[in-house]
Amino acid sequence: MFGRQPKDSAAPETPGFFRRMRERLNRGNSWLTYDLGDLLRGRQIDAAILEELETRLLSADVGVDATERILEELRGKVARRELADVAALTAALRTSITAILAPCAQPLFIDTSHRPFVILVVGVNGSGKTTTIGKLARRCRDQGYAVLLAAGDTFRAAAIEQLKVWAERTGAAFAAQGPGADPGAVVFDALAAARARGSDVVLADTAGRLHSQSHLMEELKKVKRVIQRTDAEAPHEVLLVLDANQGQNALAQAQQFHAAVGVTGLVLTKLDGTAKGGIVIAIAQQLRIPIRYMGVGESSEDFGEFDAAAFAQALVDGPQANPA
Repeated sequence: MFGRQPKDSAAPETPGFFRRMRERLNRGNSWLTYDLGDLLRGRQIDAAILEELETRLLSADVGVDATERILEELRGKVARRELADVAALTAALRTSITAILAPCAQPLFIDTSHRPFVILVVGVNGSGKTTTIGKLARRCRDQGYAVLLAAGDTFRAAAIEQLKVWAERTGAAFAAQGPGADPGAVVFDALAAARARGSDVVLADTAGRLHSQSHLMEELKKVKRVIQRTDAEAPHEVLLVLDANQGQNALAQAQQFHAAVGVTGLVLTKLDGTAKGGIVIAIAQQLRIPIRYMGVGESSEDFGEFDAAAFAQALVDGPQANPA
């Protein structure tokens, strides 16, 4: 959420957004309880059924730690004879997953006591960083904020042009230098421009880099230090954009970026392109970093705040689930 009330009561987090999330996250037979009723017909919920569920959780990239936590809770309920049928098992699975995700479902809050509120956006190449910035700019503009986009990805001329297009679409101000310019200098000048213009929010793009490229991670640290020279408390948000298709590699990326620049929030993109949405659970279990937003498509309507219960329902129940 933001520091002001929306001018328009219509928000992206509508039942329509959650419906698209369910449909796109769980295409085909990829949800966790698919055909579980057939497997359980005439059988009690026993160790074999839980073993099947464990295999599904691991295959969905839920990860070992989170899977063990979920299975431990389910085994306890089986021992207490609390899981008499598929509906009870499904409900218990939803509850366990929601419990892992809920602490991380923290919307972005723009603190208006910081002006400009600086959001540094980081991530690997192809994660959807620049598009995420554009969608965030639109949300901020809809909230009545004056926004400036800083083209800190100077390695690709296309990235600068793409961000400029988003600035024009959203009515945001734009600050850039030529390709090959020093990213720290670009961001420094952008912050000076934002203060001069009275901008409320600065969204700073950065060059995509592999989490394993230590020299590029050092450069990212430098950009952060440059920002802190203008405001010791900035950046006020370090937003890491992760491609959910990366599976367990997305977890490794989050760990490395967090160690380098102190990630304060996550955006999970391309959830429409993967049957392994369980990586979200693994990240929540391992890192406990707030998950701000999720993306299930290219349009602005396919981008919304992360909702733990709705996501758990989609992952467990599939596309026919009712809205949370």
